[in-house]
Amino acid sequence: MSERMKRFADYFKELGAADVGHSENTYLAHGAGVYRDLKSWGCSQELCDAGMFHSIYGTELFQDFTLPLERRGEVKDLIGERAERLVYLNCCLLRQSLDESVARGQEPYTLKDRFLQQEIELSKEEFDDLCRLHLCDWLEQVPRDDRWGLRRQAFRRMAERLGGVALESYDRVFAMEPAESRN
Repeated sequence: MSERMKRFADYFKELGAADVGHSENTYLAHGAGVYRDLKSWGCSQELCDAGMFHSIYGTELFQDFTLPLERRGEVKDLIGERAERLVYLNCCLLRQSLDESVARGQEPYTLKDRFLQQEIELSKEEFDDLCRLHLCDWLEQVPRDDRWGLRRQAFRRMAERLGGVALESYDRVFAMEPAESRN
């Protein structure tokens, strides 16, 4: 295990989050899986770091562990400002607003922040990195989670928007979908 990953794992353990259940795995194992997958996609170190912490503040669907927003500074100190912003965006977004922005496919890229109850505008680069993070998170867990139909069209659009390894990964993972869950 690299020194970086050891620091991250130690932080999860200090928070009492490492062994929290997540998609038939532990929260720590899922975060490490997203980190590893983003790394294999050739993503920047900051995006990979965001992958490790992608749901640390809780998300619309994952509430089994939520670090209070007042502690965002700790996460920034650990992974850097841009990576932490991507983590915050992934945690704060209302999924429907992301799906609508992906479907629209052009600027302005906007999300609804469920914490602040306001709209956030993202640059194209930030939006694409958020799509990578969000898609990779889902692809890492869907074979265990077994909710293949959840936001299927939105995830497919993200994969097509990003192309390359993201689309290849989407196709590879969804090729494992059991026949009975396909529509």
